[in-house]
Amino acid sequence: MLLLVYSNVSVCSHKGGIGMVIRPAVACDAAAVYELLCQLEDTYFDRAAFDARFAWQLESPAFCGFVLVEHNELAGFINVRVERQLHHERPVAEICELVVDTGSRGSGRGMQLFEEAVVYARACGCEGIEVTSNDRRARAHRFYEARGMERTHVKLTMRL
Repeated sequence: MLLLVYSNVSVCSHKGGIGMVIRPAVACDAAAVYELLCQLEDTYFDRAAFDARFAWQLESPAFCGFVLVEHNELAGFINVRVERQLHHERPVAEICELVVDTGSRGSGRGMQLFEEAVVYARACGCEGIEVTSNDRRARAHRFYEARGMERTHVKLTMRL
């Protein structure tokens, strides 16, 4: 059973019979989100710096992170930024990160997080939702294309 939650909550644990919950991320999710993002990027970030970034994003009205909690364990995370761009009439949402725990991938949890991001973007009045995905992530590209996303842009980067 999936329960979509839109109001902020003050605790990180969920007791009871609900098997799966998607809710906004809160400060006490930092450790679990850190572990998921280290899985996603196959690296370890400076933990104190990560915690500072996570706290900053939780306070920023431009960002909304959602966590998927299953049987009291955080199993997935999606981070969405909504911004107004001069070349768009209405706001645009961008999926900054989407990750499901390695042991839970391929089970529809990523799709549920993606759908939550779409619902959120629509509620924010966005005209579209975008994602940037590393060229090496062919499986992720297929995932997004199966959700109706199209390859329309090229992203160029330069390391500083």
